Amino acid sequence: MPDVGNTRARYRRILRFAARYIIQTWWFEIVLPRFGLARFAARGRAARLTRIAERFHVLAVDLGGLMIKVGQYLSSRLDVLPPEITRELAGLQDEVPPVPFDDIRRLAEVELGMPLERAYASFDPTPVAAASLGQAHRARLSPIDAADMGYDDAVVKVQRPGIEVIVDVDLAALRRVADWLSRVRFVANRVDLPGLVEEFATTSLEEIDYVNEAGNAERFAASFAGDPRVAAPEVVWERTTRRVLTLADVTAIKINDRAALIAAGIDPKAVAAQFATVMFDQLFRDGYFHADPHPGNIFVTPVGVLSSETDAAGPAPDAASAAPAPTWQLTFIDFGMMGQVPDGLRQALQQLMIAVAARDGKRLVESFRSVGFLLPTAETAELERAMTELFARFGGMGFAELAQVDERELRKFAIEFGEVMRTLPFQLPENFLLIIRAMSLTSGMCSSLDPEFNIWDAVEPYAAQLLRDERGNLVQALGKEALSVAGTAWRLPGRLDKVVDRIEQGRLVANSPKIEQRMSRLERTAGRIVSAVIFVGLFLGGILLRLDEPVWGGILLGVSIVPLLHAMFAGVFGRRGAG
Repeated sequence: MPDVGNTRARYRRILRFAARYIIQTWWFEIVLPRFGLARFAARGRAARLTRIAERFHVLAVDLGGLMIKVGQYLSSRLDVLPPEITRELAGLQDEVPPVPFDDIRRLAEVELGMPLERAYASFDPTPVAAASLGQAHRARLSPIDAADMGYDDAVVKVQRPGIEVIVDVDLAALRRVADWLSRVRFVANRVDLPGLVEEFATTSLEEIDYVNEAGNAERFAASFAGDPRVAAPEVVWERTTRRVLTLADVTAIKINDRAALIAAGIDPKAVAAQFATVMFDQLFRDGYFHADPHPGNIFVTPVGVLSSETDAAGPAPDAASAAPAPTWQLTFIDFGMMGQVPDGLRQALQQLMIAVAARDGKRLVESFRSVGFLLPTAETAELERAMTELFARFGGMGFAELAQVDERELRKFAIEFGEVMRTLPFQLPENFLLIIRAMSLTSGMCSSLDPEFNIWDAVEPYAAQLLRDERGNLVQALGKEALSVAGTAWRLPGRLDKVVDRIEQGRLVANSPKIEQRMSRLERTAGRIVSAVIFVGLFLGGILLRLDEPVWGGILLGVSIVPLLHAMFAGVFGRRGAG
């Protein structure tokens, strides 16, 4: 169990790291561009991002706990984070050091209430996998349990000793960092960071409750009951507690092991297509999905042979071939991180898919609003135009096709598109952290299995069905719209009479205050407030950086005098000029 001193030091170390690089980012990305030094700031951006990612990598491996989870999440955000960061953090999953077996034994025996030799026929002290919150060992069930379950090979997950305290400390630090960032208007207008941290906290606390994970495993298996494409391990409830989980051993070919797949006669491209389909089924059909589908959590399991003419992937190219084709299924493990899609959000996502399938820029923007990506007050004309251009030029392309597009054209479009996006109040809605993680991992996995994988091909069957359903309901929708229009037309004369009466009685009034005078005061006040904020930021930044980087700290403290003088005297000079 970590002692109090260690937990306090851990908390302070996380906050120091966050404060240092928040200030650095604020300086280079906000302050310098305001002084006309945007080109200078951009020149060293790649090196700075790489350095930050490298130092976070060291921090995460050293601290473990949720810091590993944060790094893994960041490494999966290929859609929004630069490659300098995602590339550096990609290997975090494989760098978690195992817990000494004596510590694992003590915790497991306390949880199970008996020595391991009584609980299991055998227990391998070498872990088969070590993760940030727990580790897994192979075991053989006792004769009595094996007779009840019908098998004897098992995998036992044991929680890392003291992990609950570490999780609490890490969550407290993340909440503090989120509170800092939520005070920055640019961040607060685009993402509810405290809400995201709470979502992350809920998921993390559920992940260290193995009784909850066992229930998730059974619910997932029930979702695919009778579906030959998907399997999940059976839970051995007699040997499962809150911190020990015993499951059937379903180890097979790791989904990203292309060489092993090919050796087993399994086409990696077919695996990519089926994996994408299964993940979309979970999101859009069931509303309950595996939110951590990284390569260590998915196996491809050969389950027998069929004739080549009835292979699950379709008829063989050469029907006369006598060689049997192996059949296989996707076996999911590790159900600690599961996500749910509420009905309202699922319907909004379906509308987004229809808009993408129809290449309808305007409808796509409305879908963004329905999902919660855009605030209701956002002006979206420019975004609609950008989306229409995006569909016209790049619609339907996969990664392989995009790689053939002229790099200058892609860069030009990305710059223009990015400028439009930055002007809009984008935000990340609730319940979306796990959806984005699952889709990012799915897309990356499929592309690694099949370099020519096109996500549109996976989306098309769902979008086509949704479009058919929508057309089928078109007559009913038109009927409702006609009734609505008729009702509005019927009530319109009465409403017009009321408006005329109010005008005649003098009750329709418009006020026009002294706008110019008030605006002038507001502009002067706003300028002084901005200067005061810049002074505080520079002053605090100088103090924080002075110990680690005295040169930068001194520069920031010196520069802070300029906005301080403006904040103090601008109002005086403004009043004299007005007089």
